[in-house]
Amino acid sequence: MREPVQTAEARRLSGASIGRRELLLGTMSGAAFALASTQTASARPAVQTGVGRQAPDAPASGAATVSAHRVEVPMPHGGVAAGHPLASMAGVRMLMQGGSAADAAVAAMAVLNVVEPWASGAAGNGFATCLDKKTGEVTSLAFTGAAPGLLDNQVDPAELVAGHKAVVTPGAFGGWIELARRFGRLPLSTLLEPAIGYARDGHPMDASIADTIRRQQAALARYPTTAAIYLPGGQPPAARSLFRNLPLANTFQALADAETAALATGADRSTALQAAYDYFYSGPVAREMSRFSEAGGGWLRLKDMQDYRPGWSAPVSTNYRGVDIYCSPVTSRTGLEMCEQLNLLEGFDFASLPPDSPQALHLIAETIKVAKSDVYRYAADPASAVVPTDVLISKAFADQRRRLINPQAAIAYPTGADLSTSRPAPRRRPRASSVPGDTTSLSVIDSDGNAIACTTTLGGGFGTLLVMGDTGLICNNGLRVGSTAPYRDHPNFVAPGRIPLLGNGPVIVKQDGRLRMLFGSPGGETIGQTQFQTLVNVIDRGMSIQEAIEAPRIALDAEPGFYTPGAAIRLQMEARFPLATFAGLTAMGHKVEPVGPYSIGSIQGILVSADGQPMAGGDPRRMGYAVGY
Repeated sequence: MREPVQTAEARRLSGASIGRRELLLGTMSGAAFALASTQTASARPAVQTGVGRQAPDAPASGAATVSAHRVEVPMPHGGVAAGHPLASMAGVRMLMQGGSAADAAVAAMAVLNVVEPWASGAAGNGFATCLDKKTGEVTSLAFTGAAPGLLDNQVDPAELVAGHKAVVTPGAFGGWIELARRFGRLPLSTLLEPAIGYARDGHPMDASIADTIRRQQAALARYPTTAAIYLPGGQPPAARSLFRNLPLANTFQALADAETAALATGADRSTALQAAYDYFYSGPVAREMSRFSEAGGGWLRLKDMQDYRPGWSAPVSTNYRGVDIYCSPVTSRTGLEMCEQLNLLEGFDFASLPPDSPQALHLIAETIKVAKSDVYRYAADPASAVVPTDVLISKAFADQRRRLINPQAAIAYPTGADLSTSRPAPRRRPRASSVPGDTTSLSVIDSDGNAIACTTTLGGGFGTLLVMGDTGLICNNGLRVGSTAPYRDHPNFVAPGRIPLLGNGPVIVKQDGRLRMLFGSPGGETIGQTQFQTLVNVIDRGMSIQEAIEAPRIALDAEPGFYTPGAAIRLQMEARFPLATFAGLTAMGHKVEPVGPYSIGSIQGILVSADGQPMAGGDPRRMGYAVGY
């Protein structure tokens, strides 16, 4: 298990190197701590007994070290771990009304659209990984829209980052309806009620969201429909000020009303949900988006909306040290990354290495490096290419690719494996470098043991930056390089009707046929890396869910991007790692870059104990929070 956090002075007195985290967290004066530390147990005054004298936070008996700063959240009847406290609570409200995990997930995603608007929304895209407790089956739902049919792929890549031409067909709302239809119980009007209330009546804007709007003020101001909502009076909203999105409230209310009207005519639940789906994809919402897109020179049209369908499929999976891992299939690259990374690492005695040691982190970095080279060479929309999924996630393939890894030294970013296809490795200069993405994630378990992990996104922060007419909705900008390949002959190069790749890859873990864990993370290129490290923290390190979430992380960044063999790789390391670890990895040939102490990813997850008790964790890196009941 990872060494608990100590104060800097305690590390000095014990002869250990002082880590950046300890330098940041040390608050006790050196003289006072030295006196306390040099006293032997027999020399110290006896702790007085009595009420409160030995409480965990009492001065005489409080712990000198901590392994996590938040407590795990018990979920005896179910609960939600989501990217914002209000979203988690909205999901729990559904559970307490007799709703299922699917009902809670939809309600939470709708609220996230309101309170975390830069990261996800009904006009975004995403994946859900679902466990049906009754059958034991794990299935994946892709709510991923395609590039509009009118797209011109000769366009300047800069136009695919923001604005009218960057729009991908909205997929998320269709995914919400499909989850509710297959696994839900409550009416859509109930599921959308919390989000409608927060959008109509307002909610205190989180300080981090206010800061995000402030930093993107100039870009958001370019689009009047966006500025009207996110720059009221021409200025970014202040942190904790009451924030409203009335156009979004009206859209959600109209969708709920479409279902209610269908129910009033005697329609069954599925038919009524379809009425809301049709209102979005062929009715007023679709027509308004099409009108607005055409007027602004964009490519999205009514036919793109009408042709869209969310899709169920089997997840990709592997077994890691006796534990079954299920993750999203292509068109998510992260499922492939997760499986190959785990298969590569399984060939090393990883658990014997200290968690913060250069040797352990080196193996993590090199397995990520090799897996990304393979996945980025072959992953694409299955309708555009034959993706060798079975090979990429096989143990035999990992045994072959593991030979690239030098346990003592960093390798250059390799060319993806030659699988004897007609797809050449790219040799030319890419059209553009990858553009970062932003996302959110949630995990839900209900009283019946059904579980759903969802990761949903707008692509880059605030997606296209463009509110689509009077809908209050922003679309995903998944046409940008990163979600698409920078090389024209790659099957993931942007093209009409082609579904760009997502990094979204929510995970469900089973052991001996029973649910063990579910989790997901935002973070663009870092999603698979973050989830990989969290999983090995639990399986190899035996950490609790909150410890695994809070443990410091690394991430690889590539310039110009992971599509390019030989790309320059930076090893980003959260600043809480010991300085000796930075030095050790530098000596092994890594180009190390210190980053913020809590800055890589944002896991929301649930871990089920051996006796079946779900315990949840929320990541302090963002505003994520877990709520159980």
